[in-house]
Amino acid sequence: MGISSHGRTDRLDLLDPTLREWECVVVAADPETGIVLDRSAFYPGGGGQPPDHGVLLWQGVQTRIEGTRKGDDLYLIPAEGDPLPPVGTAVVGAIADERRTLLMRTHSGLHVLCGVVFRDFGALVTGGNMEPGEARMDFNLPEVPEGFKARLEELVNAEVAADRSVTTKVLPRDEALALPDIIRTQSNLIPPDEQEVRIVDIVGLDTQADGGTHVASTAQIGRLQVVKVESKGKANRRVRVKLA
Repeated sequence: MGISSHGRTDRLDLLDPTLREWECVVVAADPETGIVLDRSAFYPGGGGQPPDHGVLLWQGVQTRIEGTRKGDDLYLIPAEGDPLPPVGTAVVGAIADERRTLLMRTHSGLHVLCGVVFRDFGALVTGGNMEPGEARMDFNLPEVPEGFKARLEELVNAEVAADRSVTTKVLPRDEALALPDIIRTQSNLIPPDEQEVRIVDIVGLDTQADGGTHVASTAQIGRLQVVKVESKGKANRRVRVKLA
């Protein structure tokens, strides 16, 4: 396993998150486990970001992809009843663009939210989840300041409008963990055997370990609406957001 590959699959999704169509070859296909490609831009899911949907096109046939199962390989899950391309078949993969783009905007929006809450309120993340265009993030925030919801939305959208660059890089584990405040969750979620760490940097605001897909600048997120702030325990606050 690694940053650029998983099992027999070269991961194109992290090399170029704008890639939506590519050529590849089927290296495994089984109705029980799924389809394995030699090269794939399907984001397999993780870190709260759901897997991509899309299609494989081969010899005039279409196979819909509805998710991914992680194991020794990345197994693409075909829609029920759709045919499996035989091993060795050259296929064209295509990502469902609207879903992926919404997830990229949403994921980057959560990083802006995380950066603002950490910078201005000193709170770490305790959990989170997203769907295309909407998400929630939980924070260890015992005291909620008056007017927090409106102020948070104002601060977040000021950072979105600042058009900050969003960059990624891969660092050796020790070098990555030496970066100040690189872990924004209460516990370190980086697997202990992972020797390389992918870093997502919203320049000037937020730098953290992350394996998801992101937009190139905060302006591409669009306006973020803070829908609700909920109490989920003595010190846990849940912030629900959506793309406006």
